[in-house]
Amino acid sequence: MTRRKEFKLKMPKRKHKIPAAEVASSSAPPPPWADLPIDVTANILHRLGAIDILENAEKVCTTWRRVCRDPGMWRVINMKNSAYHHDMLYNLDIMCRHAVDRSEGQLIDINIEYFGTDYLLHYICGRSSKLRRLRLACCYDISGEGLLQAVKRIPQLEELRLFFMKSILAEDIEAIGLSCPMLKSFTFNVCRHKYPRTEDNEYALAVAKNMPNLRQLRLFGNKMSNEGLKAILESCPHLELLDLRQCFSVDLGGDLGRICSQRVKVLKRPYDSTDDFEWDGETCRIELCSDGCYSPGIMILLLL
Repeated sequence: MTRRKEFKLKMPKRKHKIPAAEVASSSAPPPPWADLPIDVTANILHRLGAIDILENAEKVCTTWRRVCRDPGMWRVINMKNSAYHHDMLYNLDIMCRHAVDRSEGQLIDINIEYFGTDYLLHYICGRSSKLRRLRLACCYDISGEGLLQAVKRIPQLEELRLFFMKSILAEDIEAIGLSCPMLKSFTFNVCRHKYPRTEDNEYALAVAKNMPNLRQLRLFGNKMSNEGLKAILESCPHLELLDLRQCFSVDLGGDLGRICSQRVKVLKRPYDSTDDFEWDGETCRIELCSDGCYSPGIMILLLL
């Protein structure tokens, strides 16, 4: 008779328990930035901009994530962006709303470039009653009416900067001035054609009518003439900075130039250098064809 072979179950080996002290000593050392003071870390991370913070920085480690979750980190939101944001894999409107939510009502300064809608602007202003500075650049889906209705919800607004916002009309600026009595700094920059020279004082007169408390005014590339400039000087007695670069229909020779120099501490004249301008300040040149008609020349203005 054959004897059946017996199989014995092997008992699992007990793992040797390593003391906690030995585990700690054998783990990797903390990253060098972990010991930085929280305020220093916040200052460094803030320079990245909101997009990089939300998509990258807060995912690096628990320390950075904790700093990025602090509402104080979002008092200033910089959504600096390029014209090629359509290639991105994320929705900038949703990301901006998320950043505003993190501020928990503490937002005082926001910059938006190359995206945004009237709805987004209403969302921001409806949750940021303390907002003092608003900067919009190339936000082509934001209308003049949308901007006007939004700023009515932020009575403490002191600085409004608009770059290449084609939809903003003179009547919008006039109404904005009426809705923002605390406005002290206004920027409205456009692309200026040097030739042919045309005059349009609508925007200058809109500023003069309802923005008497301005300390700083930048009208880069505006079509106003001396008439518009005189209206601004008469209605805005507190001006300390006046940027008239590429306002080629303004002639600061004679008495008007002397008055500007006496009244305004920092005066930038139509033909002054644009090296410190945050965009490329070259003009759009229009040249004459042989048949006497105007034809577009080379567009040098590059929005970087």
